[in-house]
Amino acid sequence: MNNLHTGNVSCQKCFLILFRILLPTLNMHDELNFDDPKFTAILEKTVELFYEFGIRNLNMDDISRNLGISKKTLYLYVKSKEDLIEKLFYYDEKRWLDNFLKLKIQELNAIEILFQVSRMVHEEMDKLSAKLKFELRKYYEPQFNQFMQRKQSQIFEHMSRNMQKGIREGLYRADLNVELMAGLYVRNLIDMHNKDFCMVENITFDQLFKGMFEHHIRAIATPEGIAYFEMRKAEVEQTNRTNNT
Repeated sequence: MNNLHTGNVSCQKCFLILFRILLPTLNMHDELNFDDPKFTAILEKTVELFYEFGIRNLNMDDISRNLGISKKTLYLYVKSKEDLIEKLFYYDEKRWLDNFLKLKIQELNAIEILFQVSRMVHEEMDKLSAKLKFELRKYYEPQFNQFMQRKQSQIFEHMSRNMQKGIREGLYRADLNVELMAGLYVRNLIDMHNKDFCMVENITFDQLFKGMFEHHIRAIATPEGIAYFEMRKAEVEQTNRTNNT
């Protein structure tokens, strides 16, 4: 029987895969110097302002005033509001990468990795309100589209690698069309943000995401994989019940 708790991909190979997937973000990270605490403080506070007031309602004067710095100082770090938003997207990707690297993926099987990463994706998507998404699409379309293209490519690549790993471990079916299933997963993630995606009323984003995740696992898993999924699903549900009491 294949080992359900250890991966067959070495640390070195895992990091080579990550480097290739996230190379644009890593290059931009070097250029932007996210290690500068003043710069990251500006980005983090700006995100809070956007969540509170919206993006369109704030100009650079408003942002600098709320940050407690002069506009001249703000322009030392960004060229314009559009540039600020683009840098926020890269910073968001950098933080996501930091969290991903905390996972010891070489010690986890494919389904466990999918549990962990899907939780991260869910939290990231859930925090972006409908109003902010509307403003980004309408007023900052180039920056938003570039971010979404990078994100979709990263998720597609991750899902493809995950399925290849799961097939080797005997957790996913050997006859999978990896590219097709990875593409469908990404397509469903995009469609979930369409208000007409679900025909049933009173269905929350959380319910949609969990339903899509379970449907994906059951569509690709072997009996051994489904058994592991059921075990982990029960553990997660028990943890949630305990935390809510």
